[in-house]
Amino acid sequence: MQQILVIDSDIALCQLVTEYLEPNGYKVETVCDNTTGAERALSGEHALAVLDHMLPGVSGLELLRHIRAHSRLPIVMLSARGDDIERIMGLQIGADDYLAKPFNPLELVARIEAVLRRTQIDLEPKPARNMVVGDLEIDSLTRTVRRAGEIVKLTFIEYSLLEQLLNAPGQILERARIVKEVLHRDLSPLDRSIDTHLSNLRRKLGHKVNGVERIKTVRSVGYIYASPTGGE
Repeated sequence: MQQILVIDSDIALCQLVTEYLEPNGYKVETVCDNTTGAERALSGEHALAVLDHMLPGVSGLELLRHIRAHSRLPIVMLSARGDDIERIMGLQIGADDYLAKPFNPLELVARIEAVLRRTQIDLEPKPARNMVVGDLEIDSLTRTVRRAGEIVKLTFIEYSLLEQLLNAPGQILERARIVKEVLHRDLSPLDRSIDTHLSNLRRKLGHKVNGVERIKTVRSVGYIYASPTGGE
């Protein structure tokens, strides 16, 4: 049975989340303060953590930053604010998904299951394969990415996203397909998470390669990674 850690100072919400998760086969541990939350998140006992943005003392974003410095534990952020800036900050720091309050508990369950499926697929043994596209080289066995020989640290999602793009350089990949393959859910008109992950990827890899835009947005369609020759 997979164990989920919920870090939220709202006791009623913790109880509600527990009521919806446990019937779906999860064991739930709830923590209401950031100090204990940090200790439990780094214990290695949980499959995923649900982390509230608003915590007494250190903010949820600071706690997320601390956890990310030591662990790749999958994390779904919650926030009563729900604005783009908070969502983008959470995803940039390393949250795997972000859900605004108030939310349908069933949607939280679905988001958790999608993140866990994605994480499990990422961790499954795969045939060793090196891929070189332009200035990038990726090793699928170690999930290592190098740009011009230098290692680039990527999150699970960023790596999976890059792998999708590099498998088809110079070709347009539709947003719906990318969301399905990388986030393991259907594309929602209001869900901009994949755009934030793309932005993080551009920032880490550099916006241009061979003098052209590395990852180009094709408006209302999808994205295209620059071909090795520098064209589209």
